[in-house]
Amino acid sequence: MKYAFIQSHDKQHAALLLCKVLDVSTSGYYDWLNRKTSQREQANNAMLHKIRVIHRESRERYGSPRIHKALLDQGVHVAKGRVERLMRINNIKARRSQRHRRVYEHREPVSVVGNVLNRSFTAKRPNCKWVSDITFIPTRQGYLYLAIVLDLYSRAIVGWSMSARINGQLVLDALDMAVEQRGMPRDVLVHSDQGSQYTATLYQKTLAKYKMQCSMSRKGNCHDNAVAESFFHTLKEELVTDADYKTRNEARQSIFKYIELFYNRKRLHSTINYQAPLVYEKMQEVA
Repeated sequence: MKYAFIQSHDKQHAALLLCKVLDVSTSGYYDWLNRKTSQREQANNAMLHKIRVIHRESRERYGSPRIHKALLDQGVHVAKGRVERLMRINNIKARRSQRHRRVYEHREPVSVVGNVLNRSFTAKRPNCKWVSDITFIPTRQGYLYLAIVLDLYSRAIVGWSMSARINGQLVLDALDMAVEQRGMPRDVLVHSDQGSQYTATLYQKTLAKYKMQCSMSRKGNCHDNAVAESFFHTLKEELVTDADYKTRNEARQSIFKYIELFYNRKRLHSTINYQAPLVYEKMQEVA
């Protein structure tokens, strides 16, 4: 009996049945039905729409602090608590993925230098301190290896290279790209781990050619290169973990878009006051 109104084609009769099921008066039901949305509710709905757009554009990775900062950047003045509340009651959360355990391959070093960087992960100007590292991206064709060069000043990825092979050319290509992109800087401190790609004679000679100083993590101590490790964790959490790359080329295109179109230009970074790396550099130039 209580679901009979669903089949009814008489709207008035259906309304009467619904009121009976809900145990409310007919006048109260019609008053609720015809009640206009309050201005506050309309404002919340409009704000919620903006939050959902930013959340979707971040691949559902932004939490309330970054979404709040993105709204302020758009000229939307809203309290942080209001953003947190709207996200909470609408179940909008930053999507998290399982951590990847990195696999290290032991190789005898050719030439090892000291840890000059010494975990000093800040820089007062661009092209003062760079960090470099390698990671792997799983595809159905096999691993795709990614080498990056990151500027500690803005956390921008200034050089990168991808290959089906993990060799010395991989890191050299990333370094060459960084040098070209940043206008042939000199006296840059370039930090890496003690992987054979970095200890190789050709890499060391290339650093010398560019008049750059080499620094290396202590053996087996990933915290000495924590910023590069953090970028790889972010990349895998925000992009790679949920992907199923059929080919290495598919992975290349995806990673290229993430680095150049999202991470460097749009992704808000907490270390630089919730600004995107290249945006932060431009803002500092103006200041």
